[in-house]
Amino acid sequence: MTSLPGAPPAPGLGPPQAAQDREPHGRLAYRGPSACAAAGITYRQLDYWARTGLVQPSVRPAHGSGTQRLYSFQDVLVLKIVKRLLDAGISLQSIRTAVQALQSADLADLAGLTLMSDGATVYRCASPEELAELLRGGRGVFGIAVGAVWSDVEQALARLGAERLDTGESVPVAHPEDELARRRHRTG
Repeated sequence: MTSLPGAPPAPGLGPPQAAQDREPHGRLAYRGPSACAAAGITYRQLDYWARTGLVQPSVRPAHGSGTQRLYSFQDVLVLKIVKRLLDAGISLQSIRTAVQALQSADLADLAGLTLMSDGATVYRCASPEELAELLRGGRGVFGIAVGAVWSDVEQALARLGAERLDTGESVPVAHPEDELARRRHRTG
């Protein structure tokens, strides 16, 4: 069990095979409203977190009034994890430490990561023995399987707008249940 600051990746917790096939995440960016919808937060929260440095967009920060921030997939994943940690009552100091560790990690490594917290500190456990050690002191803990959050974010973003990083083009959103969109696509 390691506390997050400067901790090396947990051994034996590599990303599932599906995570290795998700390379396109590195080529897409998401505007604030899409990031909010996927992370389950309000735009006011997103703006506040960016202005206070809790979670800043890694693709493009806002430069004055009217410019759009652009968030990477990893940024949106971190936003959703921050929301869950805040909802669980974790201290802002511990969340800031967790955010730094999550943002500095390789995207592929995040899919296999599990975060555990006792309410004061955020840990990552590499084995059942480490989890047992954390529980041994009689403290209650909760866990966040980053891979499950990854899947939630991925599904949400698939239904929302994105931009290609190389060209800035909007990526069309596929809504198979949208009959009107299917008709337009057939005739166009």
